[in-house]
Amino acid sequence: MSSYEKPIYLNNGATSWPKPPEVAEAVAEALRSMPGEANRGGVADFDVFAEVRKELAELMGISCPSQIALGPNSTWGLNQAIFGYPLEPGDAVLSTRAEHNAVLRPLRVLEQKGIRVRKLPVDAVGRVSVSQWKQALEADHPRLCILNHASNVTGAVNNVPALAEAAKEAGADFLLDVSQTLGCIPVELEQWKVDMAAFTGHKYLLGPQGTGGVYVRGGLELTPHMVGGTGVMSDLKEMPREMPLHLEAGTGNEPSFHGLLAALRWRKQHPLDQKALSGRTRRLTDGLVKLGCRVILPGEPSTPVVSFVIPGVASSDAADILTGSYDIVLRSGLHCAPEIMEGIGMAGGTLRFSLSRFTTEEEVEQVLQAVRDVVESSI
Repeated sequence: MSSYEKPIYLNNGATSWPKPPEVAEAVAEALRSMPGEANRGGVADFDVFAEVRKELAELMGISCPSQIALGPNSTWGLNQAIFGYPLEPGDAVLSTRAEHNAVLRPLRVLEQKGIRVRKLPVDAVGRVSVSQWKQALEADHPRLCILNHASNVTGAVNNVPALAEAAKEAGADFLLDVSQTLGCIPVELEQWKVDMAAFTGHKYLLGPQGTGGVYVRGGLELTPHMVGGTGVMSDLKEMPREMPLHLEAGTGNEPSFHGLLAALRWRKQHPLDQKALSGRTRRLTDGLVKLGCRVILPGEPSTPVVSFVIPGVASSDAADILTGSYDIVLRSGLHCAPEIMEGIGMAGGTLRFSLSRFTTEEEVEQVLQAVRDVVESSI
């Protein structure tokens, strides 16, 4: 039995919780209303998807919201971008060993199709070296570069402006995975000269699961990874050429996107206190180090992720104890990013705490006490 009154949720890198109450209310209202008319303003032709695009464009530094195609998650967006990009056998793709399986597995498919894939190693905290990146660009002449903005394992944020600029100078297009950063740290896609970006709504945007998408810069046309109905231009034998219809086949998840819209608007009214969140993350990190845990220390910039192991205790066992006895929700293992583990020296995986704006100082202290108990019991 837990010694605490309620669960301590530290798995926001997977899915954020709790959500603002307005999110659930918006989803419920959409389900109660006629499809296509679930709105708050009484306007019959209210387009929730268009409104979400406008909010996302502002958040991501995009001038044309219609270049954002909406779908169920960032995996969908990455698949659209990777398999829709015009690659031919013999072309090269540059990426890193820190990527999520949502990138690694599509890259494997590309290799099977004759695409040359190079994955650069990362340093001990999960960042790719700008100098090594430039060397690989010069050596391999890739057509496409793929990179996660921040590691979901360590929280380390890559130097995207420098990496994207180098890619553009080398003549490559640049695909960025902002699943772990959008809503948590600034994202400026056009300023950084990013060509494509995949995102999800259920992490730091505080929206429901089943929301996400992909941004594609104007002038870059992808081959749709899915084709089907769009509700308009039904006489066409192929998908419409214009964005976002070009990539949006089938019925959208309207209720969940009403929830995402509510989350996006709530966030604007309640700005994230980044200083407070960083302070709680540092307190947790420092406390784990003092307890003798081996902690990945990414430094700044980073997301509120703390990855560590307890010497002498298997991560799976520690996770079972922390969840079963202390009601702490966390993640353990490889975190769907198996190739980063060698670089950070954690071949067996890690324990991962991922905080949010709702994590309290009291919860941090309770978590440290729980880890202290596990450490002391293992001595």
